Amino acid sequence: MNNVLNRLVKLPKTIWTFYYEGFRNQSKWSRQLWLIILIKLFVMFFILKLLFFPNFLKTKYDSDQERSDYVIDQLTNPKNQ
Repeated sequence: MNNVLNRLVKLPKTIWTFYYEGFRNQSKWSRQLWLIILIKLFVMFFILKLLFFPNFLKTKYDSDQERSDYVIDQLTNPKNQ
């Protein structure tokens, strides 16, 4: 039992060391590719969210109760078109 607990305690450090050594030993080319990937993820999840997905409920309703009432109403009473 003590051996299992000891392995669980060391697991986060083992995982961290695995990735740290892997990224540290990468070539310059692969580091540049990772940088491009991280920049693209930042643009997709932060910049595009701010520009194309405004917070509709906060602009239309003032309180959390009004927002939740609107969402419940939309989910339970959809308009048939």
